[in-house]
Amino acid sequence: MPVEPAPSVWNFGDPCAYEQDDDLVAIGADLEPGTLLAAYRRGLFPMPSGTPGDPTYWFCPVQRGVLPLDGLVVSRSLRRACRDFEIRVDTAFEDVLDGCADPRRASGWIDDEIREAYLRLHDLGWAHSVEAWRDGRLAGGLYGVAIGGLFAGESMFHRVRDASKVALVGLVERLRDDRAADRLIDVQWGTPHLATLGVVEIPRSAYLRRLPGVLAVPAAPVFG
Repeated sequence: MPVEPAPSVWNFGDPCAYEQDDDLVAIGADLEPGTLLAAYRRGLFPMPSGTPGDPTYWFCPVQRGVLPLDGLVVSRSLRRACRDFEIRVDTAFEDVLDGCADPRRASGWIDDEIREAYLRLHDLGWAHSVEAWRDGRLAGGLYGVAIGGLFAGESMFHRVRDASKVALVGLVERLRDDRAADRLIDVQWGTPHLATLGVVEIPRSAYLRRLPGVLAVPAAPVFG
């Protein structure tokens, strides 16, 4: 079972009062486990500004990318690819995090502070990795934060073609239980690539209305 950390000393305010046309809703605070969990529970997530020494940026997108568990699109080629990989959970969290943080990747954003923050969350049982392995080697994966029925995806990577998508299929399969309709995968922002996998965008207001009910759902056994 995940361990609840000390509560945050920071207050993120009322999400319903955020600027309606701006994804960036707060700047500052810290990345302590209690602060991160408080943010996710209010619909926010952190990212670095991109400038060393700047305070943390907190986002709550105006249009939120989400993947309903019954909406995953698995093409014929992806279904075939799934046969070539073994899915594991939380056996190589740090390696997945480092794969996502590889500075050679385009648009990399995971800095040392973010890395250490999510390692702490993983140690407490809140942050998890879903990994695609092939021939005994880590081929790709994803990581995120699981709170109740919410899986807040943070990043994914691959070293072998389709490995990150196979990890996403593995995540969805492990969340499909008798409460699957009440669970939600949050991917932060939608992209054309994610849309091909079934990700849709919903207004911030709709996401925030649904969030309390999603958080109240018992954690999936794989993350419990």
